Formats: sequence, structure tokens, C-alpha cells
Amino acid sequence: MRTSDDPGDQRFLLATLPPRAGQTRLAVGTVAGLLVALAIAAPFARLTTDGTAVLLPAYATAVLLTELMTAVLLFALYATQRTPALLALAAGYLTTALLIVPWALTFPGVFAPTGLLGAGLQSTAIVAAGRRIGLPLFILAYALLKAMEAGPREAHRPALPAIAGGVALAAALAGGLTAFALADDALLPRLMVDTLRETPLWLVVPVTALALCAAALAVLWRQRRSVLDLWLMVVLAAWAIETCLLSFISGGRFSAGWWSGRVFGLAASSIVLLVLLAEMTTLYGRLVRSVAAERRVRDARLASLEALSASIAHEVNQPLASMVTNAGAGLRWLDRPSPDLVEVRAALKRISDDGHRAARVIACIRDSFRKTPPQRSRLDINGVIRSALDRTEGERRLNRIAVRTDLQQRLPPVNGSTVQLEQVLLNLIANADDAMAAVTDRPRVLSIRSRRRGLTDVIVSVEDTGTGLQASQEERLFEPFFTTKEHGIGMGLTICQSIVEAHGGRLWVAANQPHGAVFRFTLPVDDEPERPAAEAELERTR
Repeated sequence: MRTSDDPGDQRFLLATLPPRAGQTRLAVGTVAGLLVALAIAAPFARLTTDGTAVLLPAYATAVLLTELMTAVLLFALYATQRTPALLALAAGYLTTALLIVPWALTFPGVFAPTGLLGAGLQSTAIVAAGRRIGLPLFILAYALLKAMEAGPREAHRPALPAIAGGVALAAALAGGLTAFALADDALLPRLMVDTLRETPLWLVVPVTALALCAAALAVLWRQRRSVLDLWLMVVLAAWAIETCLLSFISGGRFSAGWWSGRVFGLAASSIVLLVLLAEMTTLYGRLVRSVAAERRVRDARLASLEALSASIAHEVNQPLASMVTNAGAGLRWLDRPSPDLVEVRAALKRISDDGHRAARVIACIRDSFRKTPPQRSRLDINGVIRSALDRTEGERRLNRIAVRTDLQQRLPPVNGSTVQLEQVLLNLIANADDAMAAVTDRPRVLSIRSRRRGLTDVIVSVEDTGTGLQASQEERLFEPFFTTKEHGIGMGLTICQSIVEAHGGRLWVAANQPHGAVFRFTLPVDDEPERPAAEAELERTR
């Protein structure tokens, strides 16, 4: 089984996951509830409850199942995060779970007047002392081992032998203590006066258990780094309350206080199990949501790649189709009885121009993947606007969209990539056309304006009379994969924004009055004097 030693994965494991504020409040509330329950039960602790011995097997079965399941889950957690602390804690829960069996079988008056397995008067008390001291002792061992952890874990070491060793240790401890408890009763410590009352020597057991609980709480409180640590502190609090009820407040076996203590003991046995199950369910839910989100991202990326490939095909197919058309025309001029070389030369010139245009498109795409600056030059933004409008004329005519242009004459040039800036305008125009496609109660008008803004910028506006945008949409419009279109992929405006910002400008959106939206972007003016073409080409090739 794989371990998780990546620090980025540790925050998802229960033994290293920091407790949230809500979990801390719940733990504090649980301890407060236990104290309130103690206050309620204490006045009735010495009341006798005759005939309740028949309930003890059910109690023992419940404790056995909860502690066994807790041990199994802790061993599974160790298989993922191999630390000696987790192994010790899992072995401790398994030991106390196994001890509940001889404790119930040897209990006098439950299955037999003096208990099964040849038990004597002290047998049940010896086993109970092992459980009472064992659980806080193992939690203290867990806390100390965790405090001493340093450096990376040995992930290469297989988990199964260590788990087998932990199980064997638990079985050996439980079996050894059981064998000792079933030895000659005259040789055992005198913990019980009779089947209902303890001797003063028994007080050593609860005092030792409370001291171990306090020590374990102190170590866990000092490090308190995980959800498991937090709830183990709650377990220790419940265990301490049970110990006090059983040994100092109750009226002996089968009294109201004794049974109240057993309820606290069952709660202590169940707390870690419930937390493990709750956290594993929560983490499973996070995993499901993470997988679903990853699938959505993957689908979006596939859609983006599909859109990118379609865009590339569109951009490259246009010059290729023009080249084929011009080549056919040139061949026809050559096939004439008297070849028209002037027309052939013109066709070849157009083929050459189209080839250079295709090369520029491919180079622009390649540069975008390499994250290298694209080839830029001084250009007239009004010329780029007219080119984009010419290329989208057919779609607008089909949708009956009127065009109004207000382009300031003699605008200063900007420095940029014609291909990229034309792509920005094509995207904004296409979005405006889509926004107006469903409008039937007013004219569909696309307005494009260009102006000089101050001394440093040129501003371009693309306005429509479409459906407009909501305030929540405006805030997220430029986020990747956010779209207002039914079949959109949410990448067009993100790419436009990145292109404009890469040119040193800014792209934003606002509401158009009375209807629609207006997208504006700025580009810095190119103030450098224009150099001769030969000089610029020489510098470019160096």
C-alpha cells in the first residue's frame, strides 16, 4: 500500500489534519456536555439498581465492537501514514477491546455466580485495572512518540509486518493479563472485598489512570496539531470522568453511578470511531468533488483545444484557400494560347503574400505556446479595425446588424502584433453579434470608435445594443472558463485580456446606454520615430 509522505498530502490525513475552528468548538462543547452529565448523575450515583446485571453483556458487546472498529481504522490510517505513534495507538485500542471479553466473561453474577473461565474474586478487577490504566497509557505513548517524530518516514518499509506486530503485541498483552487474572486467586492482589465492594488497594488503579490521563492531556495540549489529537483529548476527559464515577462517586458495582460511568466509558470508546468515520466521509466527499472538478477542467481544456484547433484551421485555411485559388488562376493564364505574364505575376504575388500571412499566424501561435514575445511592428489601429470588419461582414449581413464606425483620422501608430490585435477585435465583434442575435424589439447596431486618449494611449470601443450584462457577470467576465453563452467555453475574453495587457494596455467592460454592453481597450502610442525598413530588418536578423 502506498504511503503519503508528500507534505501537500499530509493536510488531508486525520493524524496531521489541523482542526478547524468548528471542530474545536464541537470538542469543547462535547467536554462541557460530559461535565453537565456528570453533574446530573452525581447526586444519584449511590442509588442501587438491582437486577441490571443482565445489561452487562450488551454493554461489553458495544464496547468490543466500537474499540475493534476503531483499532481497524487506526491500523488502516497507519498503512497510509506510517508513524510509530499511530501504530501504538491502534495496538492500544485493540488491547482494550480484547480485554473487554475476559472482563465480561469473568464478571461474577452475569454468566455464572463467580464468573466463567474458572475466575476468582479478583479476576474481573485485575482485567478491569488493565483496561483502566491501559487506554490512557497507550494514548500517552502515542503523544510522546508523535512529539519525538522528526524527519521523513520510512515509506519503503512495508506496513503489513508492522501491523501484524501490533496485533501480536495487543494479543500478547491481553492474553498475558487474562492468564494472570485467572491464576490462583490467593496469589493475586486483593482489589475486591466481595463481588460488590473494592479494597483500599483498588484506589491505586484510578489514581494511576487519572495521572496518566493528565500526563497525556498535557503532552497533547502542548503539541495539539491534528484533529486526532483534539479528539483524543476529549476521550481522555471522558475516561477521567468515568474513572471518577466508578471509583470515587458511585456506590459500587451495579449502582446508578457505576452504570453512569459505564455510559461515559462507552462514549470514550466511541469518540475516535465517530470522528474517524465522520472525517473519512468528509474527505471522501472532498475527493468526489475534486474528481468532478478535475473532470470539468479536463473537459474545458479539451473544449479549449478544440476551439483553438478550429481557430488555427480558420486562420490558416484562409490564406491556403487563397493560395490555391490564385495558383489555379495563374495556371489558367499560362494555359492561354498567348500567356498573360502580367496576370501570372500578379497571381504569384498574391500567393507569396498569402504564404507570408500563413507563416505569421503559425509563428504567432508558436510564440504563444513558448511564452516568447510575438513579432511586433508599428501599425495603424484603424486599419486593423477595418480588416476585422471586412472579415466579419458576412455574419453581420446574415444577422441584419448595422455598423457605425467613428474612427479618428490621423491616429498615432501603436506598436503591436497585427494578428493578435485583429484576433481581439474579431472576438469582441463576434461577442457583440451574438449578444444582438436574439434582439427583436430594437435595431441591432454595432458601433466601433477609436480615439486618442491623452498623450500616451489610443482607445478603441466596441459597442452593441444587445441583451447586456448583469453586475455579477461583469465581475467574472474575464475569468477563465466563465461564459454567458450557452455553448461558450469561456476563454475568448481571457485570451483577449492577456493579449491587450501583453501590449501594455487594458481591457474592460461597461453597460451601454440604453441597451447592451461596451468593451473598451487601450493601447500605448508608439512614440519612437519610424526607422527605414532596411534598418529594422537588419536589427531583427541580428
